[in-house]
Amino acid sequence: MTDKDEDLLETVEEDDDEPYVEFDISVSPSDPSLELLSSQIERGDIVIPFYQRKFVWKIEQSSRLVESFLMGLPVPQVFLYENDDGILEVIDGQQRLMSVKYFIEGYFGEADDKGKRQVFRLKGLSERSDFNGKTFDELPQRYQRKIRNSTLRAINIRQLTPKGSGDSVFHIFERLNTGGTQLKPQEIRNAVYRGNIVAKLWELNETPEWQKILGLKKPDKNQKDVELVLRLLSLFQCWQTYEKPMLSHLNKSMRESRSFSSDQNNAFYDKFLAAVKLVDGNLEKPFRPRGLINSAVLEAVMITIMEDASIDGARLVAGYDTLLKDAEFLERITGGTTDTLVLHRRIEIAKQII
Repeated sequence: MTDKDEDLLETVEEDDDEPYVEFDISVSPSDPSLELLSSQIERGDIVIPFYQRKFVWKIEQSSRLVESFLMGLPVPQVFLYENDDGILEVIDGQQRLMSVKYFIEGYFGEADDKGKRQVFRLKGLSERSDFNGKTFDELPQRYQRKIRNSTLRAINIRQLTPKGSGDSVFHIFERLNTGGTQLKPQEIRNAVYRGNIVAKLWELNETPEWQKILGLKKPDKNQKDVELVLRLLSLFQCWQTYEKPMLSHLNKSMRESRSFSSDQNNAFYDKFLAAVKLVDGNLEKPFRPRGLINSAVLEAVMITIMEDASIDGARLVAGYDTLLKDAEFLERITGGTTDTLVLHRRIEIAKQII
């Protein structure tokens, strides 16, 4: 692993079924004015959720968008998700919405470290354009009105049933987010099922011994390491009830543990810390039977350790070595590792041997 890739966790590829989902969703189009959209963002009625990546457009890109409105050209629609509090979360369209807001208020982007903001003057347009170099306030009144009164098609999405789960938004984000860098599953979960669990998973993930086990110098930028912690949480003391696909199982666990306040959650927190210390202190480059981290091996061994307080360093070393020579276990750590019966049997074998 190069220094450039030290914040990327490489794991053995796993086959997981594509979850079948069916929801009752209300989808309604609307054509709010740019002035209304700008004021809704200012008031917090429309929010750019924390899980969305930052505003990345350059001033030239935003200027061309503004010019499209001034010229009466069509602009792609935005997608908004109405959460349980009636607030509209931006699923797709952050760059367009924020460009409009910034232009109307007169400043491009947010304040820098010294509290200063760049004046938003239209830039990068045709040399013959009358709008080049103009701020919103410098435009003729009729063009200011045109900007304020121009509309942007918004697709408003609300989950009707099942109530309270919010699962649909996970799949909506996954399929509709069209940003330059696609959000990864754990990033979407942090958004949809936000709560105390997000902070706790991050806290556990930053444990030095855990990061060392994974071979990382800093947390994975795509949060695959966080997802592994969630996977362990989702199986701890309840792996016998696991049913595929893994993606849906992890979503369900994240939702049910949002407050991270149950006895099982609290027990997991302590057991995880003890387990990573035991592994780090006794196994050299663990969970890598063929070079890369194998999530199936990691999960089976970690669950076994966390659920049996009698396992010490000597038993772990001997059992782990035997486990990686067991033909039946080795059959269950590649390919369809997230299959229900495969996962159950894999953990059973690890418990029997270790």
